[in-house]
Amino acid sequence: MIPRYSRPQMADIWSPETRFRIWFEIEAHAADAMAELGIVPKEAAKVIWEKGANATFDVERIDAIEREVKHDVIAFLTHLAEIVGPDARFVHQGMTSSDVLDTCLAVQLTRAADLLIADVDNLLAILERRAFEHKLTPTVGRSHGIHAEPTTFGVKLAIAHAEFQRSRARLVAARAEIATCAISGAVGTFAHIDPRVEQHVAEKMGLTVETVSTQVIPRDRHAMFFAVLGVVASSVERLATEVRHLQRTEVLEAEEYFSEAQKGSSAMPHKRNPVLTENLTGLARMVRGYVTPALENVALWHERDISHSSVERMIGPDATVTLDFALARLAGVMDKLVVHADNMQKNMDKLGGLIHSQRVLLALTQKGASREDSYRLVQRNAMKVWRGEGDFRAFLLADEEVRKYLSEDDINEKFDLGYHFKNVDQIFTRVFGRA
Repeated sequence: MIPRYSRPQMADIWSPETRFRIWFEIEAHAADAMAELGIVPKEAAKVIWEKGANATFDVERIDAIEREVKHDVIAFLTHLAEIVGPDARFVHQGMTSSDVLDTCLAVQLTRAADLLIADVDNLLAILERRAFEHKLTPTVGRSHGIHAEPTTFGVKLAIAHAEFQRSRARLVAARAEIATCAISGAVGTFAHIDPRVEQHVAEKMGLTVETVSTQVIPRDRHAMFFAVLGVVASSVERLATEVRHLQRTEVLEAEEYFSEAQKGSSAMPHKRNPVLTENLTGLARMVRGYVTPALENVALWHERDISHSSVERMIGPDATVTLDFALARLAGVMDKLVVHADNMQKNMDKLGGLIHSQRVLLALTQKGASREDSYRLVQRNAMKVWRGEGDFRAFLLADEEVRKYLSEDDINEKFDLGYHFKNVDQIFTRVFGRA
């Protein structure tokens, strides 16, 4: 997590101050529940809240205690006792460190998921606006990087929109998966703490109770969460890669916005490079890189070990902060994306009508030619165009074998660009619920 790729609201979730505040709230809510159950004095629970709620936890002091005791939660509890006073002896009754750490991590990841969902919502709104803007802007569809058949730039953006709708649904599911609370004590048996304490803390912290924990919340939940982040990052990269390809000089159908004072190269003043989408490609690689460690965290020893701990201290902040930044950057790219509709048309025309070859092929079969003969006739004329010898339509009109089946009007009709867009409204209705 570095400032260059961090946004304040997401980064704040992972600050020490936020973490210690969440730790305190977990402990204080647990004390409240225990007070209601008659386990600790109600006055003590009240003092814990009153003194802790208004306190500023001294990060340097906690770090100093940890250097001595070599235990982060004990260091925090020691500092909390300095703030609360004698009633601090009723804090952490029957609890274990993982009750605090795992529940806190669940809160942090849940808050992070909320921000990521909002990021996707913002991106979806931009993609929808731009898709309708270019709903019928003709462009060539490519397979294997080669001209295939006509599509529209709006359809390309509708595809991205549908993909990020799925991203949103996955994030919502990941949020639900991770939002669990475990206040079950050593090895998860509730031997020293009533399960009703867990229920109370869960409700207060906006979580659900873990079905059954060992001494930790099962890490398959976390693995699923980070796997979803990796999938979302891959969707970011897919759209970023599309923009990068479209910005190539030989294509130049769309490009990142280039501001008046912007400079593209320290050596070549003419350069306008796709730096933002290249950056997004790199950021996506990083988010995906955190998935494997999360998967490897699932297999812990018996009821718990801490091999997962160091991993999560890194991947929790880094994955969420990086994806948050990437989604915001992608939204900015698509919001200001410069679309060169004229170049789209020019590029589509470069192959002299070859993009209509399938229509001619199908027309020949419908007029009685075998599929093998139809393919041979179309390909024979198409290869001449590939070699730069002329225009596809002209070759077809001059081909006697083709003309046995197709009239001049038949051939000309097969070069109607609008034919390819007759179902765009239906596609848009499927994606956006409207055309």
